[in-house]
Order: sequence, then structure tokens, then C-alpha cells
Amino acid sequence: MEKIVQKFLTGERALFMSDDLEIHNTIFADGESPLKESKNIKLYGSMFKWKYPIWYSNHIYMKDCVLFDMARAGIWYTNDITVEDTQIEAPKLFRRSSNINLKNVTFSNALETLWNCSNVSLDNVTAKGDYFAMNSTDMKISNFQLFGNYSFDGAKNVTIHNAKLISKDAFWNSENITVYDSFISGEYLGWNAKNLTLINCTIESLQGMCYIDNLVMKNCKLINTTLAFEYSIVDADISSKVDSVLNPSGGIIKAEKIDELIIEKDKVNADKTKIIVKDNQNNCCCNNIHSKKLKSVI
Repeated sequence: MEKIVQKFLTGERALFMSDDLEIHNTIFADGESPLKESKNIKLYGSMFKWKYPIWYSNHIYMKDCVLFDMARAGIWYTNDITVEDTQIEAPKLFRRSSNINLKNVTFSNALETLWNCSNVSLDNVTAKGDYFAMNSTDMKISNFQLFGNYSFDGAKNVTIHNAKLISKDAFWNSENITVYDSFISGEYLGWNAKNLTLINCTIESLQGMCYIDNLVMKNCKLINTTLAFEYSIVDADISSKVDSVLNPSGGIIKAEKIDELIIEKDKVNADKTKIIVKDNQNNCCCNNIHSKKLKSVI
């Protein structure tokens, strides 16, 4: 394998269609698409400072690298890429790529990152930016921190462990998502999702978990969570109180306490949802709860 060491490369397509290269401490400066159509490339301690560095590539390994802000739209249409111990400042980094493995990676501007990607593994990744992981599939995520709204919109087949998600409108239109041992804070969590499972999670949300087909919650805490479960099919075991529940479509909700249960019988069939309040000796079905008129919150 040929080695390139401590070079300063400029110009468009500086290493176009390269194969079997080991690149050390090299700077890719002005010039688009330096590694376009490349394969079998290993990068160590290198820096990318211009647009579209890795497109239509295969079998890429990166360690201790930096992608600066202008390396935007940096990795598209690429298969089999591993990135470790790397700082990424550029937005729109991964698009329509597959077999992606990221470990110890920080995205300081993750706007529109990981769109339409498949077979993705994230371990100890931190990301800040909106629209993370839109329409991506088959993702395994652990030790993850996200600060950005509209994440995982349209994502499918995602498993998340030990995460902190500060994210309004997370998991909209998603399918087959399971989240373990995580903290999620953000309005309108999970709307229009199908098969959303939350296990040992703490959640803070306004009008969270609404319009969901098959929401499963196991040993979850809901903190400052109001107007939850509207038009959702729910199997929820809540180990805390819930501030308010609005018009669930069906299923069962167990909680330590529900401060306000709003059932509008002209909108839902109250007989289809069972409510069990653990601090109430007289557990009840929701059709025994007094209907209350919902005040506008929008």
C-alpha cells in the first residue's frame, strides 16, 4: 500500500480514483472532491478543508482526522466507511451511504447529517444540529448525545442505548424504534410513529407520544409531560406521575398518578383504553373518568 505523508494538496480531484493509499498528516486544502471515486483508503491525522471530499468511494478508514466547516456535504454515496476519534465541523456530512461505523466522533454542526443512510453504527458520538438521521435505516446507537430538533424523522429499524436527546419532534414518521436507558426532552415526541418502544427512559415533553400506532413504554418516567398519548395505541408502564393524558385511542396506561385525564367522548371510544393509577385503590377504566374540555395550547 502506497503511503502519502505530510502533504499539502490543492486543486480539484487531487487524488481522484485513488486505490490502496495510506495517508498520514496530510491537508486537503482548496479544491473540490479530492478523494472522489476512491477505494481502500486509510487516513490518519489528516484534515479536509474544502467541499465534497469523499464521494462514490468504498472501503474508507479515518482516524484522528478533522473535517472543517467548508468540507460540507463531505461523504455521500459511499459504502463501508469507519471513522474514529474525529472532529467534524461540516454540515450535511453523510448522505445515501451504507455500512457506516462511527466511534468517538463529534459533530459540532450536524445539520442534515446521516440522511438516507443504511447499516449505521454509532458509539460514543455527540452531535449538534437539526434534522439528524432523516430516513436512515438499520441503525445501532450507544452512548449518544444529540442537541438538535427533528431528529430521526422517517427512520426505520433503530436501536438506541444510553442516550441523551434534546430534540423537538424526534422520531416523527419513524418505524420500529427501540430506546433503552435514555433521557429524551422535546416537544411533540414521536408523532405519527409506528412501533415505538421506550424502556427505562426518562422523558420530558409537551404533547409527546401522540398519533402513534403501537407505543410501548416499560418502566419509564414522565417529567413535566403534558397532553400525552393523544390518538395513540398505548401499552405504557409509567413509574412516575403523569401531568396530563389526552384522548388515547386504546390500550393500557399504568402510572403512579395522573394529575389530569382528559377524555372527549366525541373524539375517542373511552372503552378501548384502560387506566390504572397505582396510588388509587380503586383502579379505573378511562370511561369512568370525567370528560374535560381541552383548552387550546397552540
